[in-house]
Amino acid sequence: MLLLTPQNWQNYQLIDCGGFEKLERFGRYVLRRPEPQAIWDKSLPDADWERADAFFSKDKGSLEKGQWLMNKGMEERWFMGYKHAQIDLQLKLALSSFKHVGLFPEQAENWDYINEKIREMPLAKPKVLNLFAYTGGASLVAKQAGADVTHVDSVKQVISWSRENMDASGLADIRWVVEDAMKFVRREAKRGNRYNGLILDPPAYGRGPEGEKWQLEEQINEMLKICAELLDDQHFFFIINLYSLGLSAMIVDNLVKCSFGQVPNPQYGELYLADTFQKRLPLGVFYRFSSK
Repeated sequence: MLLLTPQNWQNYQLIDCGGFEKLERFGRYVLRRPEPQAIWDKSLPDADWERADAFFSKDKGSLEKGQWLMNKGMEERWFMGYKHAQIDLQLKLALSSFKHVGLFPEQAENWDYINEKIREMPLAKPKVLNLFAYTGGASLVAKQAGADVTHVDSVKQVISWSRENMDASGLADIRWVVEDAMKFVRREAKRGNRYNGLILDPPAYGRGPEGEKWQLEEQINEMLKICAELLDDQHFFFIINLYSLGLSAMIVDNLVKCSFGQVPNPQYGELYLADTFQKRLPLGVFYRFSSK
């Protein structure tokens, strides 16, 4: 089992974490957000935390929803770049009412993997499907590497955000699909469509555009079985990320083996970010494999 963290961020830094919070630098701004996994003590004094440009305050009785309290001069929206090897992205960040900012920095570890695997394929345009695709970092990396990309998310506003990221990164022609992910893969399987790359980052809980219910523990097994039908049998890669406190890397290992059987070049474990005091903050489990 692997413990992986991105090595190539220039504009992001986890400064400190603890006391159920994290202090992060996104480009020119420092943000203070809740973090349920950070159950240990903070390393920096309170005065340093209080100097953050924006602080997320949860609504009473809510686990996720709240509002941002901003210092004077703090923008609600700004862009930040990620550049490594052949990857060169510009990503819009914004202060949402659910503490998120449109970017999960730990996923840069998977972006590097996607870039490498697509460029290794002896195909003119590998077909890549990104499910639960959010603001599209992985979609942009795949497109930049030369893939024909289909990006699926159930939230129209998030698709619009992804389009802004595509335009800002100088890319074009990603296929955007606003639909429930389960509905989409069932239809693709019936049509016999295949993909060279599958990327999944499902939430613990969600709703489709027509109110379809997504419950990770109840539906991920079926989802992976269908994905096994969609994955090309010659040139392929597969990535799944799960951020749910109840799921371990061993559970994901079992799920993948039950759906795909024995796979080539498997890697699985945890993604994490290390703060400037070398405390490691776990941010989900992953499983990935590839034909090469």
